[in-house]
Amino acid sequence: MVGTGDRMISRRGVLRGVLLVSAGIFAGPLAARAQEPGRVYRLGVLYASQRDAPHQVAFFDELGRVGFTLGQNVSVEARGFGLRGEQFADVARELVNAKVDVILCGGDLAIRAAQQATGTIPILAITDDMVGSGLVRSLANPGGNTTGVSILAGQLDGKRQELLMEIVPGLRRMAALADSNTTAPRQLKALQDAARTRGVELLLYTVAQPEEIAPAIDAAKKSGATALNALATPLLFNNGRVIFERVATLRLPAMYQWPEMAAAGGLVAYGPSIVQIYRDVMTRQVVKLLRGVKPAELPVEQPTRFELVINLKTAKALGLVIPQSLLLRADRVIQ
Repeated sequence: MVGTGDRMISRRGVLRGVLLVSAGIFAGPLAARAQEPGRVYRLGVLYASQRDAPHQVAFFDELGRVGFTLGQNVSVEARGFGLRGEQFADVARELVNAKVDVILCGGDLAIRAAQQATGTIPILAITDDMVGSGLVRSLANPGGNTTGVSILAGQLDGKRQELLMEIVPGLRRMAALADSNTTAPRQLKALQDAARTRGVELLLYTVAQPEEIAPAIDAAKKSGATALNALATPLLFNNGRVIFERVATLRLPAMYQWPEMAAAGGLVAYGPSIVQIYRDVMTRQVVKLLRGVKPAELPVEQPTRFELVINLKTAKALGLVIPQSLLLRADRVIQ
């Protein structure tokens, strides 16, 4: 067992003590209402990710499996995929004018844009800390027109930092790459304080646009950092390839948010599966909203399963030997 503060996380990645999905999420007077015959449900989206991203594909595949099929009884406003932060507000207003039935969005910037555009259309969102960012009133009673998934980013960023210290022997100076629109200053300070207790100096580099990512990594390396923690944010996830290529060139070991990022070439990742969240949780939630459940009555959920994935091919390219104790705790090791 590996401890993070007062939380204990098993080697299979199941976090005990977090908010579990209650029976009320699966029940309710409107939960069983079927879709209306002949109706085409309209989904609006506000995402930095592309429509063909694996988690988006999983979402729409599962939606079709439960009876809401694109091109038949569901349409999606594709203009909302692949957006930059400054585009969210304009597209959100367009979706409201188009009278979509639900707006799906990821990340604080997209959610705030949707909330500013409408107080009535249901918003189904996923982001790092729904309550801490002030996007909902509480997990159990979100209030307003927003619900979705809150992914425990604060706790998990700290856990990733601990794991990265284990991976890189003799680590004395490391860097955190953060999105200034997502990660709160108090969270960055908490990470610095935690690193200091381990005798490690944590350098902070914040970015707000994709083109700022590579220069920030260069600056971290130049300042003497020998490891990089890419903190939780859609900006860094959707620009993962930029990070992979830059840290490979600089031979800088890096930790990532989603297990899928290690599978795609990153060194190591720890967290819930984004594909699983979209396929199993977001799909179930949007079906409830389409069938008439009010967002204020649909609790915000949190992930309960977390995976540690290590890419040995990437480790070899970096000249890094992963401790055997960590390999034994990994849920998946990519050869």
